[in-house]
Amino acid sequence: MDLVKRGRRLRRSPGIRKLVRETVLNVEDLIYPIFVMEGTGVKKEMTSLQGQYYYSLDTLEEEIRELESLGINSIILFGLPDEKDEAGSEAYSENGIVQRAIRKIKEISPELVVITDVCLCQYTSHGHCGVLHNHYIDNDKSAELIAKTALSHAKAGADIVAPSDMMDGRIKAIRTLLDKEGYEDIAIMSYSVKYASAFYGPFRDVAHSAPSFGDRKTYQMDSGNALEALREAEQDIEEGADFLMVKPAMAYQDVIYRLKENFPYPLAAYNVSGEYCMIKAAASQNLIDEKAVVMEMLLGLKRSGADIIITYFAKDAARYLRGE
Repeated sequence: MDLVKRGRRLRRSPGIRKLVRETVLNVEDLIYPIFVMEGTGVKKEMTSLQGQYYYSLDTLEEEIRELESLGINSIILFGLPDEKDEAGSEAYSENGIVQRAIRKIKEISPELVVITDVCLCQYTSHGHCGVLHNHYIDNDKSAELIAKTALSHAKAGADIVAPSDMMDGRIKAIRTLLDKEGYEDIAIMSYSVKYASAFYGPFRDVAHSAPSFGDRKTYQMDSGNALEALREAEQDIEEGADFLMVKPAMAYQDVIYRLKENFPYPLAAYNVSGEYCMIKAAASQNLIDEKAVVMEMLLGLKRSGADIIITYFAKDAARYLRGE
């Protein structure tokens, strides 16, 4: 008599399902984005990102304490300057908004891992991620300023710098400058594989970083390419990256998987603003169970190979993991 193979034996109770679960999401896997701006007494909800806020430096402590209480031990920091110029000079100013925020956060919570987004787009008057020459990005000059920005973050106390610009050679430029200035212990989390994606729309609105002309397709990746992702990641590793990242996450899980299969490095996935807003919009109309969808999505990113997930859902997920 042929025996029936009964996979259901391992699914018949919650305890057994937990016992044999192959992929597990932990709160330590999550990085929460924080946006800081000038002013006082500011905690302002973002119109384009429901449930997310801008903070002035004097309102950061309450937010940091909440993250600590939830067990979230890593953040990624974005800044909105009051002034912009062609060279994005506020990005690498010693007293820029991000630099002051780093110092403030480290006073509040020295053990919190502070990662900084390193780019020029929020600081340039034209909204592109580098320096322009006749409406074209000067790659090497941009890489110099991006490295200068990373150094200013390290000097302020950042634990990890995360260049998001996709300029060629910027990892080498950052690593060389950090080492030269005595910051050889500061890690680089490279946005190694960043696609020119339509999923960034809400972020560009809240960060006031949409380009004033053209697009970013000459320096961010084409969404049809996966082998190119391997080349970009390999180059970043050769230049000194300590982490790799894929952005966006949900539409590029095959790319996350390929990177994890090919490179034994910590791998982050950025669950971006458009992905967040789609779930929020569907949930607001009672079309989906928000909690169930969020946890399934995050678990799927882990299963695809992501070790770390940057997500606006981090606080929600932390509560869900605690059974709240």
